[in-house]
Amino acid sequence: MKFPESWLRSFCDPDWSSDELAERLTMAGLEVEQIDTVAPSFAKVVVALVRSVAPHPQADKLTVCEVDSGSGVLSIVCGAPNVAAGARVPCALPGAVLPGGFEIKPVTMRGVASEGMLCSARELGLSDDHAGLLLLAPDAPIGADIRSYLRLDERVMLLKLTPNLVYGIAREVAAVSGAALAIPEYPAVDAAIDDRLAVTVRDADLCGRFSGRVIRGVNARAATPRWMRSRLERAGQRSISALVDISNYVMLELGRPSHVFDLDRIHGALEVRWARAGESLELLNGQVVELDESVGVIADENQVESLAGVMGGESTAVTLDTRDIYLEAAFWWPESIAGRARRFNFSTDASQRFERGVDPSTTVEHIEYLTRLILDICGGRAGPVDDIVTGVPRRAQVRLRPARARRVIGVQIADDEIADAFTRLRLPFVRDGGDFLVTPPAYRFDLAIEEDLIEEVVRIWGYERLPVRAPQAACAMREQPEGRRSVASLKRAAAARDYQEVVNYSFVDSRLDAPLGARTAIALRNPISAQMDVMRTTLWGGLVETLRANLNRKASRVRLFEVGRVFEADASVAPGELAVKGVRQPVVLGALAYGPPVEEQWGVRTRAVDFFDVKADLQALIGTRRVLFAADAHPALHPGRCARLSIDATPIGWIGELHPAVQAEFGLAQPPVVFEVLLDALRDRQVPVFREVSKFPPVIRDLALVVDASVPAQRLLDASWSALAQRPDGVLVKNVRIFDEYRGKGLENKEKSLAIRLWMQDTQRTLNEVEVNDLIAALVANLGSTLGVRLRAGA
Repeated sequence: MKFPESWLRSFCDPDWSSDELAERLTMAGLEVEQIDTVAPSFAKVVVALVRSVAPHPQADKLTVCEVDSGSGVLSIVCGAPNVAAGARVPCALPGAVLPGGFEIKPVTMRGVASEGMLCSARELGLSDDHAGLLLLAPDAPIGADIRSYLRLDERVMLLKLTPNLVYGIAREVAAVSGAALAIPEYPAVDAAIDDRLAVTVRDADLCGRFSGRVIRGVNARAATPRWMRSRLERAGQRSISALVDISNYVMLELGRPSHVFDLDRIHGALEVRWARAGESLELLNGQVVELDESVGVIADENQVESLAGVMGGESTAVTLDTRDIYLEAAFWWPESIAGRARRFNFSTDASQRFERGVDPSTTVEHIEYLTRLILDICGGRAGPVDDIVTGVPRRAQVRLRPARARRVIGVQIADDEIADAFTRLRLPFVRDGGDFLVTPPAYRFDLAIEEDLIEEVVRIWGYERLPVRAPQAACAMREQPEGRRSVASLKRAAAARDYQEVVNYSFVDSRLDAPLGARTAIALRNPISAQMDVMRTTLWGGLVETLRANLNRKASRVRLFEVGRVFEADASVAPGELAVKGVRQPVVLGALAYGPPVEEQWGVRTRAVDFFDVKADLQALIGTRRVLFAADAHPALHPGRCARLSIDATPIGWIGELHPAVQAEFGLAQPPVVFEVLLDALRDRQVPVFREVSKFPPVIRDLALVVDASVPAQRLLDASWSALAQRPDGVLVKNVRIFDEYRGKGLENKEKSLAIRLWMQDTQRTLNEVEVNDLIAALVANLGSTLGVRLRAGA
């Protein structure tokens, strides 16, 4: 929220400097983000009177002005379309340095001398308006310094606070400082006419109180007073017209949104109700919205005229020709306004206030205040105030237990100090035994539970007074099993393989997750945006989106990884401290590689990364545990270029190249290679065990084994280890590895030859030829009986 400091001090003026005021507000919980002057620093700019305007002899769009600067008459060349004789405007004298460092010097423009510059609002740093000169009031003193005349050194505060009210901040300043608070009074305006507009509130769950009055004979063309326009502009509001400015002014000052209807454009009586299916409304911003039963409206006998608590309609908007108006101020239940503006893809100051709660007790008083301002500025005659009350919030007492407050705050705050905080905040209370029973005022919708009162006490008592204590706790040294790696060590290992970590939202676009996930995503009931409507079932979606963002920025080689949860519906999951009923949330590590496997260089031929490059990276992360890579089908991965991962027959993840159809859907020039593995499977590792190192030479044998072409190489290895485990002398085989595959001449069409190498060694002696041959013969015989293996002829 932005506002000039003088506006705040008109209600409460503590003996503090601007900086001290900002510091005290911040420590009271109202963080001041910025405090600055109205305009940037500049000097030698004065109020000047344009005496005459003549065409430039050498340029059609320029004029030569005779200007009285108070210290002499200057000749200035000007290109502004609104320059006119008799106008009073800002004039930068020679030697002035304007915001941005632009220095004013006497110059010659198209053969005519110019001794200064007439300024627009943008050139003075006041706004972005540069359509013409900044026109000053007719009574502006000639020669006066423009900074003094326009009070440009006034401080403007910017609070990190949702839309609020200046008077509400003044209440906080009074509570913190103890300075007097000027409580505004709203004397009733006597009715000069008897005119009324019939209003019916049909739905009490929409509107709790509706107040309004008719005012006739207003001058909508009246000028907004300079003091009001100045406050509005310095609060970030553009001046529109007197009637609109008055409504906006009261909203900023008192937090009371109101609406001004053109009475002559209302057909019959008004009705406050929920909308009906099929109704529509053209709003003040020109947008036409389709309505339904969940949206509140104000309607007349012919059509909907206003979106309740959000924005008025174009059909009854006031114009400069408006003569008669209907002034409305209401209390809308926060639940009936919350989310309605966002549904139509916009937000208004009124909706932001109503959905947080607006004081229902002051609608009539604020109508009187609005009326007085309208009559003083625009003239007119007011009718009586109509006030319809269908039900307003009843504020229940909130109990505060001093002992609990002291325990939560961590400081022994005395009961008298607690009572003083409530008194300064103007919160009525009574004592019930040792407790405080506080009745929240009608304007404090944020006070509902004991913790709210504790917060109020401590911020008035002073956050800065809280002692700084180092936390003390009995911390036991937690055991870190050797067989369990930390997540940080896995991340370092992935980074060492040249992958960069990313962190993506768990909420994703269903159109992104569906082509990549193998499971149905969990839909969100109230997504924060249309592009975040489901919980992710895989990390690949976020990785692909990050890849596309990098490709759009000309990156040619991208390697990414992420650690995070994925989500899927599972009725077997029971609720718990870290579990949600019916939702399985495993933590996985996902990665993606795109482009060449290494940065472009002279020593390596450039090629695209493939399955085996990424498989090597994954095996480096897995470590020494035996993982089975089995060919399988995944809807998001390329058939024949993907594999399911498992350890001890338990599936742990997938690896593969992205499916061509998915690649085309995401507009990728080449397929990335991805993998996703359960994090727990990666964290488990085999603890190294000492084994005696043999001093005797190993015996190495190569075997060419003919098998059916459908037998995977991994199955042959598994069968070999299984056969060796059945023999006492199988421990002599230290390693078995496949190093070649052959298909072709000498083999049947459905056969292949796999070459395996065996390393055999004993720690006590050198192996002899007989026992080596016996072991190999037994192995071949076992493989022959289980897989139909035979030795290849001539091998």
